[in-house]
Amino acid sequence: MSRNIILYSLLGIFIFSCKGPEARRPVQSTSGTFIKESIERNKKIYEQDKSKIFELMEANPEHTYLASKNGFWYYYQQQDSISVHTPQFGDQVTFSYDIRDLNGNTILSESDLGLQNYTIDQTHQELISGIRDGIKLMKLGETITFLFPSYMAYGYYGLENKLGTNVPIQSTVTLKSINQKQENQ
Repeated sequence: MSRNIILYSLLGIFIFSCKGPEARRPVQSTSGTFIKESIERNKKIYEQDKSKIFELMEANPEHTYLASKNGFWYYYQQQDSISVHTPQFGDQVTFSYDIRDLNGNTILSESDLGLQNYTIDQTHQELISGIRDGIKLMKLGETITFLFPSYMAYGYYGLENKLGTNVPIQSTVTLKSINQKQENQ
């Protein structure tokens, strides 16, 4: 009987001493302030970019500036008022462009960049998002100067040895050809 008591006691201790798995706690805990600070910092950068672009637009009233729904501004140097076709998804376009700071200093010239071939929304080409979005507004033969805030240009990374971080730019783009995808014709 004492043997049974000992066995039951050991069994009871064994059963009650086992715990379920315990969740591991993180070594460091964040409060989410980094994201909030990043959002605030980016809003300030955008407002600074926007004020620089507005200063440039006010200094050049001879141009009629238009605001895009994507967050950049532009004006036509050569406009086609007859054609209605703009590049659509899958169309192949050929264009030339340059990159300048807002003071007009050339960062990359048309000859540096050469003639560009791009398939709308499909080519994983190293084009800044502003150029990709701007081309979609153009018609064949048009030349447009775009004013891009830094987040649509080279943003935080800048352009190695040529353009600093968070610098708004302007770019003049000429659309040379549009080869429509069969579905878009």
